[in-house]
Amino acid sequence: MITRPDAPAGRGRNLKSSAVSDWASLNKVQLHKPESSDEISLLVAQCDLVVTIGFGVLLPETVLDIPKFGFINLHFSLLPRWRGAAPVQRALEAGDSTTGVTVFKLDAGMDTGPIYTSLPFDISPTTNTADLLENLASLGVQAVLDAISLIESGQSPKVQSSEEATRAYKLTSEEAQIDWSQGSLAIVNKVRAFYPNPGAWSIFRGIKIKIDAAIVNESILKPGEIALQDKAVLVGTGGGAIELLMIKPAGKSAMSAAAWANGQHLLSHEKFEQFNG
Repeated sequence: MITRPDAPAGRGRNLKSSAVSDWASLNKVQLHKPESSDEISLLVAQCDLVVTIGFGVLLPETVLDIPKFGFINLHFSLLPRWRGAAPVQRALEAGDSTTGVTVFKLDAGMDTGPIYTSLPFDISPTTNTADLLENLASLGVQAVLDAISLIESGQSPKVQSSEEATRAYKLTSEEAQIDWSQGSLAIVNKVRAFYPNPGAWSIFRGIKIKIDAAIVNESILKPGEIALQDKAVLVGTGGGAIELLMIKPAGKSAMSAAAWANGQHLLSHEKFEQFNG
C-alpha cells in the first residue's frame, strides 16, 4: 500500500498523516510513503496492476508504464464531467441530479485516460458532500472489482471523449463565502457542496458563521436580511429566501439555527454582511 508523505496542515502547520496512513497503522498493514517518482517506480516494479484512489499526484508515463496492466484510478464522477480535485463538491454546487464513479486507466493527463467502468448514482436534493462521498465510496468498490474483471478477461478500456469535459477545481475558503445576491437554490447548493470543509460562510455582527445545512424557502426578503417565521430562521437572497437549519459560529460547536437565533436577540431587518468577493 502506498500513500502520500505526511504534509503540513492546520494553523500550526504541523505534519498530518493521511487517512490511508492512519488506517494502515490501525490495521497493521505495511505502508510506503514515497517522496519521488523514482521511489514509486521501485515500489511498483513487481506489480501487474496498481489501483489508485485520491492519490492526488500526476505520475509521469515512465512510471505508469511499469506495471503490466498499468495504473487504474477510481474517480468520483461520471467522466468526462468533473475532471479534477473536487468532483463531488462541484457536482453538488452545480445542482447535478446524477453523478457516479468511473474507473479508468491513468495516462499523463488530468483524469483523461480510457474508461473501464462507470456506475451512476442519483443525488437527492438534500445530499451534502459528506453523504455523497460515503455513498460513492461504497459504489466505487464494485466499480473497481468490475474493472479488474475486465482486465483479467483481456478487454481494453474505451477512449474517453473530451467534448463534454468540465473541470472540478479545488475548493477555497474564499469562494465559500456566500453571495446573498445569488438565488436561493444556488446558495443552498453551495451549502451542500462545501459541507463539511471548507464550509459555506457569511459574517454576522463581525463573526464568521458557517452554514452547515439549509433549504430553499419561498419567502421574499432583501438579500442577506434575517427574519424569524414560526421558529424558522430565514435569510433573504437574490431570489426567494433560504431557511437555515444548522450553523457553526467561529469558535463554537455546530448548533441549530433556532438555538443560535434565540441567543442573538435579533433586531428588525438585521442582515448578514454583504459579499466582498
